[in-house]
Order: sequence, then structure tokens, then C-alpha cells
Amino acid sequence: MTRSCSALGCTTRDNGLSRKRGISFHQFPIDAIQRTKWIHAVNRADPKSKKVWIPGPGAILCSRHFAEADFESYGMRRKLRKGAVPSVFQYKDPLSTHLRNRRSQKALKQPFSHDAPHEQIITVDHNYSLQSPAMAAEQQTEMKEIVQSAQRCLSYRERKVFSVINVLAKKKLLSEEAMSLLQAQFSDLQWESCSWRQMTEYSMEMRQFACTLQLYSSKAYDYVRKNFPLPHPSSLTNWLSNDEGCPGFSNSILSHLQQKVEQGEEAYQYCSLMIDGMALKKQLEWDPVTQRLVGFVDLGTGALDADEAPLASEAIVLMAVGVHGHWRAPLGYFFVNGTTGHLLAQLLCQTINKLSSIGITVLSVTSAATAHGVEMAKALGIRIDASNIQCTFQHPHSATHRISYFFDACHMLQLIRNVFQCFHRIQSIDETAHWQHIVDLVTLQKKELLHISDRLSGRPRNSELRVNYAAQLFSESVAGTLECLQLLGLPSFHNCNGTIKFVRLMSYLFDIFHGRSCYGTGLKGLVSSENYAKINHLLTEARNAFATLTDTLGRHFLNGKHKLGFLGFLLNAESLKWLYTNYIFPKNMPFRYLLTYTFSLDHLELFLRALRQMCASSDNPTCMMFQAAYCKLITKYSLTPGLQQNLLLGDMSTLDVSIVRRTDLALDTIHSQYDRGSVEIPSTDYVYCTGHISVNSTLSNALTDLSLYAESLTYTAGFVAEKLAAVIRCEACVTSLFVSDDKILKCGLLLCIKKIGSLSLPSESVHQIVRISDQVLKTHARVEDYKLNPKQQDMYLEQKILYELSGQSHLFTELNNHLFDGELCVINHYTRLLRNVVQCYLNVRAEHAKTWGLEYCSGRHGWKRLTGKHPFSSSLKTYKSIQILPVP
Repeated sequence: MTRSCSALGCTTRDNGLSRKRGISFHQFPIDAIQRTKWIHAVNRADPKSKKVWIPGPGAILCSRHFAEADFESYGMRRKLRKGAVPSVFQYKDPLSTHLRNRRSQKALKQPFSHDAPHEQIITVDHNYSLQSPAMAAEQQTEMKEIVQSAQRCLSYRERKVFSVINVLAKKKLLSEEAMSLLQAQFSDLQWESCSWRQMTEYSMEMRQFACTLQLYSSKAYDYVRKNFPLPHPSSLTNWLSNDEGCPGFSNSILSHLQQKVEQGEEAYQYCSLMIDGMALKKQLEWDPVTQRLVGFVDLGTGALDADEAPLASEAIVLMAVGVHGHWRAPLGYFFVNGTTGHLLAQLLCQTINKLSSIGITVLSVTSAATAHGVEMAKALGIRIDASNIQCTFQHPHSATHRISYFFDACHMLQLIRNVFQCFHRIQSIDETAHWQHIVDLVTLQKKELLHISDRLSGRPRNSELRVNYAAQLFSESVAGTLECLQLLGLPSFHNCNGTIKFVRLMSYLFDIFHGRSCYGTGLKGLVSSENYAKINHLLTEARNAFATLTDTLGRHFLNGKHKLGFLGFLLNAESLKWLYTNYIFPKNMPFRYLLTYTFSLDHLELFLRALRQMCASSDNPTCMMFQAAYCKLITKYSLTPGLQQNLLLGDMSTLDVSIVRRTDLALDTIHSQYDRGSVEIPSTDYVYCTGHISVNSTLSNALTDLSLYAESLTYTAGFVAEKLAAVIRCEACVTSLFVSDDKILKCGLLLCIKKIGSLSLPSESVHQIVRISDQVLKTHARVEDYKLNPKQQDMYLEQKILYELSGQSHLFTELNNHLFDGELCVINHYTRLLRNVVQCYLNVRAEHAKTWGLEYCSGRHGWKRLTGKHPFSSSLKTYKSIQILPVP
């Protein structure tokens, strides 16, 4: 006799066909406790006795009523785990069963077990017709019982949701933290007894539940959606938008972008998308405006404010950058606790959907080369393997569009620097790069090179090498300097060919992925059909070189645990090739060229830096501080290309942010690790002793010598250059402060020659600025104007000097090409360097006047000690406190 499954509504029979389908059948257990659990799980009533159904000796249940986790496999065999209880059932609507068969409906009047799950919402027909008063009373009683049963089923449905979530957590489809958050926040969620058809029918709590589950686990959301009325994932994007600077997507920014697209502006048709985080301080604060506590996790649908909900520890910020047009738009932010790769990937997918809906095509995604960045890339479908690199992923809702992926070049340089420093040696097939060469270079300071002039120029001169610590480790100047030192025959640099090649290769790669200007030359320019052959050749060379790099034990880096920096550059190379093939070549493609700086995180870091400055906190900001700063920035934000610096970010530019982010890659960081002493800055006494003021001679004799005055200006200009070189972070700007003698050293921007004592000779531009400043100071410091307060007097004096310098067009000619590296704005490295020299000189003069008790000091025979009160005495004395502008 063929047996059937004992579960209600199940028609599976134990026969050969069912066995072929993989269905197994299991008898009720003999153990009394376990048998009772099975009976309660089946939740079946005997129609005759109206009591709980008792299974007979041949009663069985099919495998469809057990979860996958209830089974364990032994080779080809599969059996139930010990203690497994059936949990998957599908029951018919009790009311419809009552209408079809009153006897069956009465049998279901037995109370349901609290463990019995129901998957289908029970509805009650209030238009049920009554035939007679007696029948009406009976049917009213039955209807009351049915309504109570329906209400119980609603609570069962709620329990079923969280039981499914628990199963998903056990299957590793949902993290334990996410499960705990859902249960703590939505334990009192009311599952309404209606079938939602419109998005407006969902309550706020239901929206929060759906968005939270989708962002934490899309697979778990799809599984729950098969059994419960949840909307399509693409519909959730509208729920993640907010106004007034709240967490979520910014409706105001997106509406402005949509207007630009609808107006037909081509610059807004394509963009690059980037994502990064900012650490927050875990703290709850009361917001008097919204009358709510701020500090909980907020994914754009409102704060998850349960007592057991975690506090936000990080703000995830997303930004779109124009591929052409150079516009930047912060799209929104989210408060999260503990970033995961899947969460970041889901936020990216929602952002791509948001931009696609307004007509903007996303070409690429950029993230940091961190653990979360790699996890996010893999969640999107990116493969990072030396033998098989997949550089693109599918658009979330387009089968024909793919999106490339980039890692930030600055992060990858830091990873490679760490590998180089930790392993000390990186070996290729025929040569080896030694970290000791870099250490010897940064410790070369103040080591005299005798007869260096004889070797190179034939003119005997006692000189010293001074290392420019603002230079980057992976730069052409470092490679050129190592070549020069090897040519000079220094013992420490005899065998540095491998180091030179490795440093130069990394410098070339960074230049390729950091091209910021259409006017750039070589690899620092744009990627077009004219120079793509050279770029492709270097990328192929880098791929072949990385494949052979090993440590001292012969282990390949691409197969080890320190591979991310090298693989990141290989991934970027493939993404750049893919973009060139699909969007530049052939000529009928959308773009004529690409600037790789579009795919750098510097744009987002610039925005985050402005947020930190506006928070005005040395520690991590709280959620409330972050939200207030974000609101202020958004209200001032403009999408017009080129206006972000003036309206939003002050004097900072992407060039400055790029330099600041690579501070730990500069040589001064390496110098501080191996030489604990700081870079020496000459004291002001040195300037006085070398001619500005001679201590050993009388004041009148020292100042009547015109040659001594000219020499004093040179020493003062050199002192100003030394002082600025210690604080400026830009290699090109530091180099412009000193004389460059190509006849002695042809090593780029790294080394300076000290030729007078222990002070480097200043450049002609610095000398000219100091000379004009001294003349202006002599002329205007005697002008009596009692209407100006000390602060106004200081500004007046500085403006007079800058006005005189405005006609000097030949100053800092070395920076002409350097200015094209960043945005072409009024406040650039040239203007800031000019003002820094002026302020530093005035500081020296103010300190000089205070030290020697002078109100004003002239360089000619008219110098004398002033006894009366001078109106500008405060100007000279207070210049000592002027702060130098922070040129990176």
C-alpha cells in the first residue's frame, strides 16, 4: 500500500516517482518528546474527535517539510539530523475551508500550537449571508472563532518572518549583527492583513524593514520576498532619499543633476562614482529641532532607535564626478555601524539605479584599496586574480551595460611602499631593488662630497648635498638622484640599478592613473589615441615585471598575502584598457580623451576634508556634528564646473589634497623614521651674525657698507627659503625656493647644493621678493596713519608689498608647468607661495626689531636707533605671530 505524507494539504506519495525527484520520507520518531514536537509542528486536528491528531505507526512526513539545515550527508546518502523538527508547511485559508466544508472547518477549531508557522495571510469575508436566526447565531459564533483564528495567524506570520530570518542567519545568508538589529528594531512590527499593491500602502516601519534587510543581504531579501509581500528591490531606491541634509540620497542634488541632463548638457551624461567612509564618534545627542535622539544607525529611512540597536560608527559618503566637465556632486551619506563589503555594494547598486533614473550613465566605480574595498569589489562581481582579472561588473538593471572598477592609486602606492620597507628587498629576474638605498638617500643630509665640482663642472667648489624632503618616494626625481649618486661613485649607491628601475616604474604607473590636466605632458596628460600606444606599452611592461617580483625567499608577491597593491594596479590597467576600447577608440565613440584623475578618490577626500574642517573638532565628529556640517556644505554647493573651490572648499584644491594624502610617501617621513632629529632650521641669530646685523661691529659701520647690505639681503632670502622649505609639502614649490645648478647635479628636483656656509643659496625669485619687500618696508613704515589699528596696519603693509610685486611677471618661472597640475583658479600654488615669502620675511624683520630693540632698521647709511614712538612699531613687532599659509 502506497503511503502519503501526513501533513495537511500535502499530496506527496511515497512512490518511485517521488524518490526520483529527490524526495525522502521519514517516520514519526519513537522518542516521546521528539514525537510530541513533530505532532505540534504538524498541527493537525482529528475531524471526528476534534482533538489533536495522533499519528499511526505508518504515518510519515516528506522531506519538503524540513529545512535544508535539518539534513546531513554521508557521501551519496542523506539523513535527518538528530533532533530535527519539521518547520515548512503550507496551510489552506481556514475561512475558505469553512465555506467549502463546515465539518472540516469545525475540525480546525482546535487551538493552534504557538510553534505552528503560517505563510499566508488570513482574510475574513464580512458579507457572509445568513439563512435563519438560529443559523445566524451559530454562524456568528463560528465567524467569531474564525476571526480569532485569523488574528492568531497574523501573530504566527510575524513569528514566521523572524524564524525565516533565523534560518537565513544559520545558513550564513545574513550576519548575526543584522539579524539582531532586525529583531530588536522590528519585533513589534504590525503585519497588516492586506496585500500591498501600491508603494504608498507600506508603513514607515515596513519601509525600514525592507530597506534594512535588502542592504544587509540581498539574497535574504529575495528569499523572504518569495513568501511575504515585499516590493521589488529596485523600488527601494525611492525610499532611501531625503531632504534637508538627513541620511540618505540628497533629493536637491539629484534634482539639480536631472535639470542639467534635461537641458541637454553633455558634461553631465557620464560620471564616475566613488565611495568612502568617515569615522564617527559613538554618542547619542538630543536634536532640539527634530525632537529626536541622533546617533543611531540610519540607512536613509529613519534612525533604527531600538534599545538594542547599535550606535553609528561610520558615515558612508557617495560622490559622482563628471568624466567630462570636471563637476563633483555629493549624492548622500548613510550612518552605519561596522562596514561590510556587501553593504557597500548594495549602496552602490542603489546609487547607480538612482543616477540611471535621471539619465546619467555611470562609467566606473572607485574605492579605497582596503579590505572592505576588496570585499565590495568581489560582491559586485569583480575578480582580482593574477591569472584571471575581471575588471567590470553588470549594471544592476541593464543587461547591455557594464561598469569598470578602479582602486585608488594613492592607496596602492602606500601598500607597495609598506611591502618594500618590510621586506627590504624586492627581486626580479635579473635585478634587485634595495630599501637601504632609499634610507641612505634620506640620510645623506650634510655629508660633504669633496671634489664633486671638479668631477662634473671642472670648477673647484666646496659644496654639500641637501635632500629635498618634500620629494615623493616613487618619483622621477628620486630615480634621477640615485642615478646621479651612482655616477658620483658613492659606495652606498654602487649597485642601485634595480632600485632605480623599480622606483621609476612605480612613478610611471602613478602618473598614468593620476593625469589631472589636459595641458599635462607625457604620462601626466590625457589618455587619447595619440599616446595610448605608449601607455599600453608601459602597462604591459608593469604586468610582466609584477609577475616576476619575489621576496628574499623566492615567493611571488602576486600569490602571497601582500599582493593587493600590485594586483590593484593590474586591475586598474585592465579597466583603463576596457574604457579606451569601449568609449574612445574608434573615433565615433563618446569621448576623444580621458583624464584618469577622474577615477581618483581625491575628489571625495576633498569633500570629506571640508566636512572635517567645518565640524571644527580634533576628534572624530558625532553624528549630529556631521549632519550639521553636511547641511551647511550642501546649501553652499554649486554644480557649476570650477566653482567648488570658491563656494565650498575654500583655498584647497585637488592638487593640494593629492599632496596631503601622499604625505607619508614623502622622504621626510622616511627620514623621521631613521633620524629622530628634526630638519634643522637656521636660527635668526645666524642671519644677524652673517651680515644682516653684525654683533662684533658698531651699528653705524655695519650699515654704511652697501655690499654688506646686499649680502645681508641674500642671507635673509636664504633664511626665508630654509624656513619655508621645512613646512611646504609640495616638491615643485620647495625646489623653486633655491638656486638650481644643472651644471653640478642633473638629478631633477631632489637635491640642492649648499654653497654659503650651512645655508642654501635662495633662488632669484625669492631674492627679488625680499629686496622689494625691504624697499616697501622702508618707504611705508615711516608713514603716519593713526586711524589704523595694529591689525589693519599689518594688512596695509602686506598689501603694499604684494601690490609692488604684482608687476613682477618673471617670478617663479619654474612653476609655470606646475600650475597646470591643478585647477586654474586665482588662489593657486603661485599666489600662496608669493604671499608666504612676504609674510615669512616680515616675521623675520619683526623678530629682528624685537631682539635688537629697534623700531625700524634700514639697510643704508641712514640706519639709526629710533627713540620716539613710531606709529608702525606694532606692525613690526606683531608680525612675529603671523601664521604661514599652509601650502601642501
